[in-house]
Amino acid sequence: LSWCKALLPAAFPPVRLEINDSEGHPSSSHQTLKGTSKWATSLENLLEDPEGVKRFREFLKKEFSEENVLFWLACEEFKKTQGKKQMQEKAKDIYMTFLSSKASSQVNVEGQSRLNETILETPHPLMFQKLQDQIFNLMKYDSYSRFLKSDVFLNHKKSEEQEENSPEAQTAAKRASRIYNT
Repeated sequence: LSWCKALLPAAFPPVRLEINDSEGHPSSSHQTLKGTSKWATSLENLLEDPEGVKRFREFLKKEFSEENVLFWLACEEFKKTQGKKQMQEKAKDIYMTFLSSKASSQVNVEGQSRLNETILETPHPLMFQKLQDQIFNLMKYDSYSRFLKSDVFLNHKKSEEQEENSPEAQTAAKRASRIYNT
């Protein structure tokens, strides 16, 4: 039986199934979306990409609502904070910057009038979670859809496409295709 197994690979070489996209280019389910294509799939994907955050901030700044994404990012960073003293300091910074009635970049969240500095005495990683979720939903259902139609997004998408269609990118893709298909 072992001699039979040894012959199998030679007698039946592996078959490589290739699926092509609408332009005849090899397509793969393993390809991952990048840049604007990934950003357009969800706000979560946009916020995971530093370049996406940069472009979204640029857009929100023009809409006078950059504080929303800055608050969301500060809360994400706060969740990673170790140690009570550091947590108290960061919680106070977040409160004074985004939540206090005197905040320099105040976000508009429900229940804000009931917030006061006493919450800072016993900080915990998820203490801003409800407020962060409100801001996330505000961005998701309001500014994110406008961002996808904005000049900031569309111009970046256009420059990405031009980069992908450049002769250098096509040459590299052809080389990669020859290597993969051999």
